[in-house]
This record gives sequence, structure tokens and C-alpha cells, in this order.
Amino acid sequence: MAATATLSSVEAEKLEKLRSAVSGLNQISENEKSGFINLVGRYLSGEAEHVDWSKIKTPTDDIVVPYDTIAPPPEDEVKTKELLDKLVVLKLNGGLGTTMGCTGPKSVIEVRNGLTFLDLIVMQIENLNSKYGCKVPLVLMNSFNTHDDTLKIVEKYTNSSVEIHTFNQSQYPRLVVEDFLPFPCKGQTGRDGWYPPGHGDVFPSLKNSGKLDLFLSQGKEYIFVANSDNLGAIVDLKILSHLVQNKNEYCMEVTPKTLADVKGGTLISYEGKVQLLEIAQVADEHVNEFKSIEKFKIFNTNNLWVNLNAIKRLVEADALKMEIIPNPKEVEGVKVLQLETAAGAAIKFFDNVIGINVPRSRFLPVKATSDLLLVQSDLYTVADGFVIRNPARNNPANPSIELGPEFKKVSNFLSRFKSIPSIIELYSVKVVGDVWFGAGVTLKGKVTVNAKSGAKLEIPDGAVIADKEINGAEDL
Repeated sequence: MAATATLSSVEAEKLEKLRSAVSGLNQISENEKSGFINLVGRYLSGEAEHVDWSKIKTPTDDIVVPYDTIAPPPEDEVKTKELLDKLVVLKLNGGLGTTMGCTGPKSVIEVRNGLTFLDLIVMQIENLNSKYGCKVPLVLMNSFNTHDDTLKIVEKYTNSSVEIHTFNQSQYPRLVVEDFLPFPCKGQTGRDGWYPPGHGDVFPSLKNSGKLDLFLSQGKEYIFVANSDNLGAIVDLKILSHLVQNKNEYCMEVTPKTLADVKGGTLISYEGKVQLLEIAQVADEHVNEFKSIEKFKIFNTNNLWVNLNAIKRLVEADALKMEIIPNPKEVEGVKVLQLETAAGAAIKFFDNVIGINVPRSRFLPVKATSDLLLVQSDLYTVADGFVIRNPARNNPANPSIELGPEFKKVSNFLSRFKSIPSIIELYSVKVVGDVWFGAGVTLKGKVTVNAKSGAKLEIPDGAVIADKEINGAEDL
């Protein structure tokens, strides 16, 4: 194997021991075993690329294309149907809702009007299929954490016009740091012994699952990959039409960076290629420059459009060697290591690649309850599964929302609001302590609500708070 070529004798021995231990793990396939050993071999060879800061160039407009300069899609419905029949939509569905205090796949958290992320996604595609008479399938890439629950959940869509496919991404053993052996070989037989190796695994897993060849045999050409919790990641005919016309193999949607996105990866031109630069690859002395919104003005939304034939070619050649992201964890007092990759980093292996600088509306992720407050508020409405921003909001940026730990879990968040406040004219809000909101509250401008330690602070029904700091009932 090529990965072992640059290993020292000590590292090579480590890898051999690991290989023999992994061969006895009957919970995973041969594909998963070889994929894992390959990844660890690359990691041990110290292949991690350090970027030479002086060689970084800002991509030009022909590489990161402004969305406004792209031609509109065909108006002819027959042509639109032809275009959509080339498309597959894939949502990354491996994440659990644990950070928001939920059990099961994150995609089944209720976003609005009793509808979950998954309900909205299915409604959107149903809408396209019925409007144009096309057959866009929906694919969910699960992890072993979400697979069983997702299979039960998708049963409710059996009468839908959308053909739903699911497959599992790879399952790799966590590595015990102390002796570099698989955690499952050390008696950790439960789920904690394993991990899904990041969404960069989408390409080999699509191939290994048989879905890639199935879609190619149906005449599909492009796959639109996005996180299931990004409510802005809807099918865009203008982008699809542009890619088909220009025969682009890979397109990453980027959007202008704000101070909230300073850690997001960005596209750069480097030694004649387009690549993704992540904060983990940046040397300490350049981190502040990386985070500045002057030099690096865009960031990766993780909405990716990729040509299916190109995926097949590169996976079969084992050419997708994305940067390895080491993710150290501690499980039951044992230090373990997960090696992961990101799908955006694959851009440099494809031919004829572009970024498209899209409007911020295409990036609306729900990572925390503060994001949930935005999408449940009067700032948005839902029509046919699409989350639409209220035109009454004059400021193109969304309000900054900071909620204290009392609001972290979805159940606590919902119980603390009798109804979600009106925030059309809100610039920022910070809520600290044991605060409870009544019905019909309006927040405007800059608002801070700060309950004194040990005291409960109730905001009465119908309160209007504008540019104010509330520290107790006397301030209301």
C-alpha cells in the first residue's frame, strides 16, 4: 500500500499490528477495514500538508463566480424537467441532536409548525417533482448512530412522490492513543468503540453502497450534497443549469463571511489549484489573519454539487486523499483518536471546479437553540417546505442571538417561551440566567435580559423591549 512507503520502521510495525487487530473485527466490511487502514497509514506517514502562507492567492471571479452573474435557468418546462432528471439530492444525516438535548437523528427535530428538517426536505422535492414532472430522488447518508431510527422515520413517506434512498457511511474503530489499537479490541463492544469518519467519507460510501452505480445507470449526472440541518440548502436550478452547461465536475457554494463565521473554511488558489483552507491547517501565527473578514471574505457553506461520473473515476482510482482531521476524544477515561475527512476538501482532486458566491439565504443552519429561535420567529415563514425570509426585515443580516445554558436543550428552550418573540427589528439579544418569556413579546434594537443569580425573571405577555438592558422586574 502506498501509504506505508514513507513510514519509519516503528510506524510500519504499529500499522501492521493494527492491521492484524482490525482483520478480526467482524462488525465491519472489508471495504471499511481497508479504508480505515489506508487512512491510518496516511496519518502515520505524517502526510498532513502544511500550507505555505506566501503561496496563497485570492481566487478570481472566474473561479469563485458571483451568483448574480450566472445566467437564469431555462424557462421552458420541458428543458427544466430534463435538467432536474439529471439530479440526485443527498443530505448528510449522520448527526445526532445530542448538543440540543435530543435523542435520535438531528433531522427529526421539529423546526416549525410541527414540521421536522426531514419533512421540509421531502416537501421541497415533492414540490419540484410535481411541478416539473421529474423524478429527483432523495438520498440520506446515515451513520450507524442514526441508521435504525431513520429507517423507521422514512416509513411515513411511503406514499410520497419522492423516491427515498438511505445508506450508511463507514464505521471505523476509535484508536486507543496509548497503544494505537482499536478500542473494540479492548473490550469496548458497544457503540462507543466506533465513529463515523466525517462527511468526506460520502464519496467512497456512495460507491460502496451500490447507489452511485444505480444513479449512473438511471442517467443521473449531478449530486447536490448538503447538511440536513441547513434550511437554506434547497435545489437551485440556476446553479444546476450553469454546471451542466460548463461541465464543472465540482462546485462549492460559498457566501460572504461575517464575524460569526470566522472559523469556517475558505477557498483559495494554491499552486495553480483551487482548494479549501481550514483553520486546522493554519499555523498559529496566521490564525488571526485567517479569521479576518478583510483577507478571506468567503466561507464554505458545505452545499456541494458534484458530477457522479467524476466521483466514480476518482474513488475507483483511490485518488481522494483529503486532509486528515485528527479528533481526540476521551471515552470512559480512555484517550482515543478519531481520524476524519471533510467533503469540501475533495475539491482539489476534481477537474474544472468552481465556487459560487451565493446569497446568505442559502446558508441557514440550525446548530443550536439560538438558531431555532431565528427560524421559529416572524423573521421566517414556511411555504411548500421552503423557509422564506420576511421581506419586512430591512437589515440583510440576521440578529445576533445569545441564549444562556438554561436554553440549551430544545425542551427547556420551548418551555421558556410562551410564544417566540417578534424579532423583525432586533439587532442583538443576550439572555442570561433564569428568564421566562410571556406570549406576544417584541424585541427591538439591542436588548440584554440579565436575571440576577438565583432570581427568576418573567417577561410579561405583550412586553415591547427596545434598546434596553433588563436586570429585574423593576426595569420592565
